[in-house]
Amino acid sequence: MIFISRKIILNLAMSLDGFIADEDGGYNWITGDGRDDLNTDEKWNYDEFLEEIDIVVMGKRCYDQGFHNDYSNKTIYVATNEDLEDYDNVKFIKNDIDKFIMAEKEKEGRDIFLFGGGVTIDSFIKKDIIDEYIIGIIPTILGKGRPLFFNNNPKINLQLNKYIIDNGVIVLKYSKRY
Repeated sequence: MIFISRKIILNLAMSLDGFIADEDGGYNWITGDGRDDLNTDEKWNYDEFLEEIDIVVMGKRCYDQGFHNDYSNKTIYVATNEDLEDYDNVKFIKNDIDKFIMAEKEKEGRDIFLFGGGVTIDSFIKKDIIDEYIIGIIPTILGKGRPLFFNNNPKINLQLNKYIIDNGVIVLKYSKRY
């Protein structure tokens, strides 16, 4: 049997100007524009995406907002600077979550969902260890908020594998180009 390494997949929504949350961590702006005349035949199916995932990675702020509750049937790793006790399916990782997840990637299992937030994602981008980027571009300019991309990232060449348009939201699926 040939073992194929799991993928680390970043999947999130972003405003047209690059924010993944407003200043308070809010996300109620993540909606389409109400138009369907430009829709592609194919639609983004989040549930199908989740079927291929068995690990969800998020930062402590996302955890504090309760996002972990949406993934009770997955192992959740939370990046934190605090000493917290693991419980149920939630595991707290203090320091170097990217190294920890790279070790998990080499184990047998389904793919790894890099959920957010920005600080957690930034360490994965800086080390160029994200295999796929699935970004939903929301037809909104926030003007300020929590950015997806911070400064001083390495150059990462990507290949567009799929695009879906649904209600003004453009979902772009990229993989690393070698």
